[in-house]
Amino acid sequence: MSLDEAATKPHDRLRAYLTDDLDAVNGLIRARMVSDHAPRIPEVTAHLVEAGGKRIRPMMTLAAARLCGYDGDAHQKLAATVEFIHTATLLHDDVVDESGQRRGRPTANLLWDNKSSVLVGDYLFARAFQLMVETGSLTVLDILSNAAATIAEGEVLQLSVAQNITTGEAVYCQVIRGKTAALFEAATEVGGVISGAPEAQVKTLAAYGDALGMSFQIVDDLLDWGGASGVMGKNLGDDFRERKLTLPVIRAIARADDEERAFWERTIGKGQQDEGDLTHAMDLLRRHGTLEDTRDEALRYAGLAKDAMARMPDHPLRDMLADLADYVVARVS
Repeated sequence: MSLDEAATKPHDRLRAYLTDDLDAVNGLIRARMVSDHAPRIPEVTAHLVEAGGKRIRPMMTLAAARLCGYDGDAHQKLAATVEFIHTATLLHDDVVDESGQRRGRPTANLLWDNKSSVLVGDYLFARAFQLMVETGSLTVLDILSNAAATIAEGEVLQLSVAQNITTGEAVYCQVIRGKTAALFEAATEVGGVISGAPEAQVKTLAAYGDALGMSFQIVDDLLDWGGASGVMGKNLGDDFRERKLTLPVIRAIARADDEERAFWERTIGKGQQDEGDLTHAMDLLRRHGTLEDTRDEALRYAGLAKDAMARMPDHPLRDMLADLADYVVARVS
């Protein structure tokens, strides 16, 4: 299998290296989306699965297994499992968040309805468990089922602390570790487990996935504010309008004077937002330097991911996974 030398982005290089595995995973996904009795299931699922996502999470499973010398095909079932879990959570999230757009396309709940999105998400979770059971590994089942529970826990925690401006960084980290980093961690960990890698390597892969997932979500939250530069454009500021407490805002509130705190309580706590409030919120983030601070935090986690990957055996995939950590943060350079 030849690599595309023109592919310069880490996830593109990973995709080129893992072409055969990814083709097999895509085949599995399409086969398991089929329903003999409910044609809406493949319709809804295909709308999201085929929407052009980067498949970063399943690629992490495939790469972790190959990095550890695995030459079987069970890692393909695990990669499909990870993608199904991720897709199921997206379907549910769009209902909870009342979202109308994802990846530049209308959401499934908008095109169909909330009931279809929730039920098809449930179906994908069931398919995910079928796939992981087929690998015959109780350890894998334990890791991925725990991840699924942690994801749900993180979403519920986010819901319970929403609009509460006293929410601190510790709770924020707990939320994003649940809703995002847990699946990144499980994706790489099961790749090591299925390959029979030594326990130390499996733990290192898990540490890499956790740190990469934390960096990934922090960057996503920062991008909603225009990145580290704070250059706002079309469709940015959704988190502010939805009154989500992400790291830039949490740090701005912690440094706020009484007048600023009253602003945050009115706009986030009570949801009373007027024209010009988003611009003022951005001014406060710049005033207190929380956009750059947030990027530094993303960089710190990316560094932890790279440190973990440096402990893995020499392999082209090791370098690509390390570069992926840099690329995640480069999105907000």
